Amino acid sequence: MTFKKDKLDIKIYDTREQMGIAAAEDVAAGIKACLAQKDEINMIFAAAPSQNDMLAALCARDDIEWERINAFHMDEYIGLDPNAPQCFSNFLKEHIFDLKPFKSVNLIDASAIDPEAECARYAALLEKHPVDIVCMGIGENGHIAFNDPHVADFSDPKAVKSVSLDDVCRMQQVNDGCFASIDDVPKWAITLTIPTLVSAAYNYCVVPAPTKANAVKNTVEGPISEQCPATILRNKENAILYCDADSSALLSR
Repeated sequence: MTFKKDKLDIKIYDTREQMGIAAAEDVAAGIKACLAQKDEINMIFAAAPSQNDMLAALCARDDIEWERINAFHMDEYIGLDPNAPQCFSNFLKEHIFDLKPFKSVNLIDASAIDPEAECARYAALLEKHPVDIVCMGIGENGHIAFNDPHVADFSDPKAVKSVSLDDVCRMQQVNDGCFASIDDVPKWAITLTIPTLVSAAYNYCVVPAPTKANAVKNTVEGPISEQCPATILRNKENAILYCDADSSALLSR
């Protein structure tokens, strides 16, 4: 099932696997379209279990020129050991960064002593490599990257910033099986801001699972507001939201 809300395309599939394969097909098409226009392109990836099906399907393809792609990721905890499995950089190394021959892989340093300096360093990299494609998800509180409602800013002057994480966001990490309890989840993170994410030519947003049903409903049917940061995608050309039967269960259709 496919329909549109404002500028956002919504595609619904019966299973996570079908969703992931379809999303990977569209991402591959976006990569080819961008590479037809320039020698190299820049992609930002989300690190979360919600992305597993799409990343697996994308990595299984043999028609992508990875050596012409510079890779970035959209957020990272502050203060984690760089070898911790919960580090988003390590998740992405396991699921795609170490599996494909990217032109470059650019990681946010979770162990940076000065988070503000790390934000400035990463922002400078993104200024040098303007984003073409973002592969993303939506949090249980409607966040995109770590732009939780209390820190989300549709007109954020910064490209990258440090933020506090709300309890819904932190509990999601427990629900996803990444941490044993909320007390183990860091309270601060570095995130790319909303203007940075939506500056891409293409946004592919992959959101499966019953835990995301409320967030999907709010994203598609609620007011466009920083109270549900993902609603900004409804103002974006070339943005697609991919759902499975579970995450789309509360939509009016």
